[in-house]
This record gives sequence, C-alpha cells and structure tokens, in this order.
Amino acid sequence: PNGEVYDSDDSDDASDGADATDAQIRERNARRKATQKAAFDESYDDEKKGAAAAAVSTPDEKTEAEYADALRREREQRSARNAAEFGDGGTGAGRERHEGLRQGTYCRVVIRGADAAFVAGYDPGRPLVLGGLLPQETEAGLVRCRLKKHRWHRRVLKCNDPLIFSVGWRRFQSIPVYSTEDQNGRHRYLKYTPEHMHCYATFYAPMIPPNTGVLAVQYMTGNLSGFRIAATGVTLENNASFEVVKKLKLVGTPTKIFKNTAYISGMFNSDLEVNRFGGASIRTVSGVRGQVKKSANAGQPGAFRATFEDKILMSDIVFCRTWMPVDIKQYYNPVTTMGGER
Repeated sequence: PNGEVYDSDDSDDASDGADATDAQIRERNARRKATQKAAFDESYDDEKKGAAAAAVSTPDEKTEAEYADALRREREQRSARNAAEFGDGGTGAGRERHEGLRQGTYCRVVIRGADAAFVAGYDPGRPLVLGGLLPQETEAGLVRCRLKKHRWHRRVLKCNDPLIFSVGWRRFQSIPVYSTEDQNGRHRYLKYTPEHMHCYATFYAPMIPPNTGVLAVQYMTGNLSGFRIAATGVTLENNASFEVVKKLKLVGTPTKIFKNTAYISGMFNSDLEVNRFGGASIRTVSGVRGQVKKSANAGQPGAFRATFEDKILMSDIVFCRTWMPVDIKQYYNPVTTMGGER
C-alpha cells in the first residue's frame, strides 16, 4: 500500500515470520548474513586477484605470488584438517598429544632428582621459573664477550678476580681474562678494565649464544653498601680456545764483543730456545738494534751469537721484546640461591 515492492523470498520470510519464534528468526537472519558475506568475500577476492595479476609484471613477482597462494592454501587445508579431527574448540587428550598444552592452561610438572635442600627451603609464595637449554648449551668451553665496567661501580675490575655472571638462564662464578684488540687483530692482555670504554673478557662457562646480555657482580651478600653491578656486556663468540697474549721482555748481557758481532748470555736457557727465536729482533738500552743469529757451541747454555748495527759495549743490556700466551683458568661454579641459605 505504501508503494514498496518485496521479493518472493522476502515475502515468504515475512509470511513465515508471523508464526516463527525469536530463535528461528535469528537463525534465519544469521544464515542470510553468512550467505551474503561469502558472496562478498568471493567477489572481493576475485577482484583482488585480478588487480594483483594486472600489477605483476616480472616473472619473479609472478613466482612469488604463486608461492604465497600455495602457502595460503596449505594453511587453510591444515586448519580444515585440524578442525575436522579435533573440532573447533576441542580440548581433549588427542589435541594435547599432538599440539601440546596451549597458553593459559594449568598443568602439573614432575621434577625428578631435585636437591633435598631445594625442597626444604622452597617458598611457595616465590615464583619459580622453569626453562630449557639447547643441546649445544650444555657443553662447556671458552666464551668471549664485550664488557664494560659500570660507571656507578667504584673500583676498576682486576684480571683473574672471580666474578658472578648472570647470562640467560644461568648464574655462575668464573674467572675472566680482560684484553683489548689491536689493529692487527691481536688480543693484548689487560691487567685492569678501562675506565670509560669497552674491553674483551674471556672466561670458561657453558656455551652461550652470541648477542646474549651479560651482567656481572662481585659479591652476592646483601649487606654491602654502594652499587653492586660491576659490569655489563654482550657475548660475541664461543670456542674451545682463545689466544690472549701479553708482553714479555727477555734480558741478556754480552760476554764477548767483536766489531759488529757479540755473544749474549742470560737471555735463553737452552739451545732449543735460541733456535726457536732465530732471526728475532733485539736491541740495547742505548738504542743499537740487532738480530739473533745462532747458538754458541761453547759457554753457558742458551748463549748465542748476534749481530748489531754498531759496536756495543760490555755495559750494555740487550733485551728482546716478544709476546707470550696467557692461560685462561677453567673455573666454573654454578650459583644456587634456592637451595636453602646458601
């Protein structure tokens, strides 16, 4: 009567709506919306695919688009198989067996071989974090990290002084060796950490993934005044051995002097050491440069013949500058704070 025209479906729905309940009306409306949404999605996807196909111009882009479509189809098929197998909201034992526990699910964990002191001193009100380690993280070796003394820490750190490191899941005590890298790639030994710059620290510990944060403290007691964090850094690499060298000055005195040749003793202990340092550069305190030639057949063990740029004096002291490797102590002590008062 108002000039409105209804389709046959709408007229049927209107005629049925007089006798239908509210639940039936809502169900019919939901089916109609789902049908319209599916038709819209299909037309929208077709238009989008057509626009993407028109925009794709190079073979690489076509291959990439086909690969993305294949991945999307595979994901949809996997979701359909999961829904058919477990249901949309299934939480049965079969789903947990295949997918594991979902986030937010309560579970019970059995810890075997726990220490008796841990059980006796455990506080239920204190959170306990459970974590896992990769197989390669259970092996021990040398770890090199880039370390910097914290600017609020009062004292500089001395080499071979034990530190307590907190790295990832672990907290342990180890003995670091500090070094700095020269232009030729050599790691030179440092007795103390620099004041306002980074240095390298090498210590013995379980293998740690690179780019892992490192925090170091000297003491764990709670009655110390001042700032306790000694240093912070990041791990760089792991290896079975690292080369850290320090300067070594060998000193000798001349026993016989000729024009540009002299016999030196007191610098080496055996002829084997002389042969090992053959061709090494030496110099006197007055600045005359020379070179190690051969071991002397007679005289004190370790005596050798050397040549110099000029004639030296009997009062001159001859020295040889060299480098010697530094031993890194293999010390690792895990810190346990949950095992009672330890």
